[in-house]
Amino acid sequence: MQTKITGNRLHRILGHTAAVTFLAAAGTMGLHAQQSAGTAASLPPVNLKTSFAAPLNLSAPDDLGYSSSTGSAETANALDFNLNSDASQPPPRRRYSHPNYNDSRTNSDGSSKYTFLVGGGFTIPTGPTHGALDTSWKIQAGVGRNFNKTFGVIAQFDYDNFGVNTSTLNNLLAIYNALGATDQNGNPLTQLGGNSHDWSFTLNPIVNYYTSDTMGAYVVGGAGFYHKTANFTVPTIGTACDFFGCFQFNANSTIDKYTSNAFGVNAGLGFTYKMSRFASTRLYVEGRYVYTFNSQRDFSLGDANGNGFNVFPQNSAKTSYIPVTFGLRF
Repeated sequence: MQTKITGNRLHRILGHTAAVTFLAAAGTMGLHAQQSAGTAASLPPVNLKTSFAAPLNLSAPDDLGYSSSTGSAETANALDFNLNSDASQPPPRRRYSHPNYNDSRTNSDGSSKYTFLVGGGFTIPTGPTHGALDTSWKIQAGVGRNFNKTFGVIAQFDYDNFGVNTSTLNNLLAIYNALGATDQNGNPLTQLGGNSHDWSFTLNPIVNYYTSDTMGAYVVGGAGFYHKTANFTVPTIGTACDFFGCFQFNANSTIDKYTSNAFGVNAGLGFTYKMSRFASTRLYVEGRYVYTFNSQRDFSLGDANGNGFNVFPQNSAKTSYIPVTFGLRF
């Protein structure tokens, strides 16, 4: 018996067959997935206590060169730096020295090449000088060259003034009156005034043995030329004229004067204080001992013409004193 299959029926048979085949394939794949999941090895449990207690491995991995951010092309070789090993390693650490500030006004250590000073104070005669002269005032100025923060040289001018003590003035007044000295009115002298001073040019090495942001200490010493003068005066009445007319005034008239030139030396100790750590100006105070090698001239009334007259030999005697100075260094 033969069965005739029409076209419509053939299409329905093919459609049902394709659907059954798709469902069978999908089921088979799902079964394999479940079997794979079922047979996969399970992960071991994590023990945090054991992990934290284990030592850390800080060794670098084999494929790491200079750093984790560099490639092998950036790795330095020891042979490039004349080292004994050819193992790859970073370049040697660069060595840094002290900063160099050297220029036209600053030394390499940061100190100023030049220094200026100005000050004033008082003088204290010592030794035989104290027998004729009294304490008085002084002024000082100088310019220096610093070779570094420790050592420098200062060229300095000093003017050290002294008074003449009363006993010396009284002795001289008696000598002048005995020799017939008179005032401008022809009367014997009743008053005598006097003063003395040393002015000097010296060259002074200086060593700053202690320096901080604010404080400093130094030793200084030097030598140079000293010019010593003594001047004696009597009171007089002076006359002066200006646009409004002439008038009189009290003045001192010199009746005797002595000078002496000598080589001298000095040495002392000083301290500085910087008012601001960012400023270069410093206050300073120093004390020195000064000794001048004057050539002694003896007491003499001179010849008939007055040549060689010397009633104050102390001016040509060797001189010693202590000047104390306060001032500014900048």
